[in-house]
Amino acid sequence: MTSDVEVQPTAEPSFPEPSSPSSSRGPSTWPVLRSLLLRLHFYAGILIAPFLLVAATTGLLYAASYQVEKVVYSHELTVPVPAGQERLPLARQVVAATSAHPEGTVNAVRTADEPEGTTQVLLDVPGLAESTRLAVFVDPYTGEVRGALESYGSSGALPVRTWISTLHRHLQLGEPGRIYSELAASWLWAVALGGLLLWLSRRRNGRRLRRLVAPERGVRGRRRTLSWHGSVGLWAVIGLLFLSATGLTWSKYAGVNVDVIQRALNWSTPALPTSAGDHADHAGGDHAGPGSTQPVDVDQAIRAAAGKGLSGPLEIVWPGKPGSDYVVKEMDRDWPQRNDQVAVAPATGQVTGELRFADFPIGAKLTRWGIDGHMGLLFGLANQILLAALAIGLISVIVLGYRMWWLRRPTRGFGTPYRRGDLRRLPWTVAVPLAAVVIAVGLFLPLLGISLLAFLVLDVVLGRVKASRAGAPGVGKPDAEMPDSGGPAAGLSGSVESGAGTSGAGEAGLERSGAGPSDSEEPGAGTPGPEKSGVEAPA
Repeated sequence: MTSDVEVQPTAEPSFPEPSSPSSSRGPSTWPVLRSLLLRLHFYAGILIAPFLLVAATTGLLYAASYQVEKVVYSHELTVPVPAGQERLPLARQVVAATSAHPEGTVNAVRTADEPEGTTQVLLDVPGLAESTRLAVFVDPYTGEVRGALESYGSSGALPVRTWISTLHRHLQLGEPGRIYSELAASWLWAVALGGLLLWLSRRRNGRRLRRLVAPERGVRGRRRTLSWHGSVGLWAVIGLLFLSATGLTWSKYAGVNVDVIQRALNWSTPALPTSAGDHADHAGGDHAGPGSTQPVDVDQAIRAAAGKGLSGPLEIVWPGKPGSDYVVKEMDRDWPQRNDQVAVAPATGQVTGELRFADFPIGAKLTRWGIDGHMGLLFGLANQILLAALAIGLISVIVLGYRMWWLRRPTRGFGTPYRRGDLRRLPWTVAVPLAAVVIAVGLFLPLLGISLLAFLVLDVVLGRVKASRAGAPGVGKPDAEMPDSGGPAAGLSGSVESGAGTSGAGEAGLERSGAGPSDSEEPGAGTPGPEKSGVEAPA
């Protein structure tokens, strides 16, 4: 006998059908797992959702930051295009930049793909933060220096986007602040998958498909909030799982485990072979200064790269030390991506090494695509709009979840989670593998494991406190009241706390009391609906 109880739309109270012999030995596995999911969803919703809310809000800001950046720094990023005038050689543009900022040494040069785009000469300047360079913006037609701004990371984020990015990553708190974003990413997939399973279980209760994918019409109060909460979450779940998985690759603790797996599967990004045995990333090293010369200049290096098929916006990384090579990299991160690289020897102008994106291991490609998709670069403006929609969806789901909690709150206190004792009711053939999976996930995602352990301790403490109060005269009685009695509709009784009610009749009683999947009940079907009883129906 399953947890779904057939009830007829009659004014008389409905009672469960007699249990079959098999059901008398205990409930099926799914109702118990569902109750565990409800309890976990409750704790995560109350205690983890604030971190998710902050991550979603800052992520929404980051999705908009690309367009904001174009407006705020339009003077530095764009120039008028003179009719019939060719671009100056890059070597002359580099001289213009280093003459204006002699305190820096050349790290790299980035060319623009659009005719109106400026050239960025990236300088290493003492005192800048890690992964930060000074970008000097040069008019490619006149050699005029349009300005200089700090540029962060491989995406070349300028100050506004950098500030929003670090807010999203660690709330401007430095390394300790990264715990917040890792905690959010670690729990996002669990909350999303758990919510998906709980929502799809409504199909087992006879719900039509339309009620799963779209909010119900003609309902009010908590039921309407639940309908919106589930429907919005259903549409957003794939994107939320993607954001969780890709976000963990940046994390402080779980990211280490991700790297271990990538190396074990040979999914790491390969390095470009060069004549000196170095690689493409020279940030922070020794680079050519404004007065130094190379036998082959940067324009010859670009021509050599073009001979190997490289095109579009390029980054030319300066030789990091005597005898090392120029590295020319395609920087088109929009789909279809162009990420090929070549090394060019400064002494001869010959290509000494090639790295084709097509030759990357599939894991390295997925990582590249995932990171660029998470950053809003993979599909350009459409990608950023999709990220903004996901952020708004997550914010909406969280706010709706808190509204549901508020509607079912007791007159005092924190609010009662769903019933306890379900783990003890699982058959060992399910409980042991489940525990093994949870432990493995907790080790792989340390912050999830630690917080899950904290939830367990909190749950035990709350259970002990509740049990001690239940032993006192007149204490704990409202918690056992049925929703139609005017009590706080927490739906937890002493029999549930002690693990009773495991038969089919007990499950049906939980359905009516609100501890079980009461969202399968229709108003007037055995128990009073929200509007009839004057109390919002519990989840």
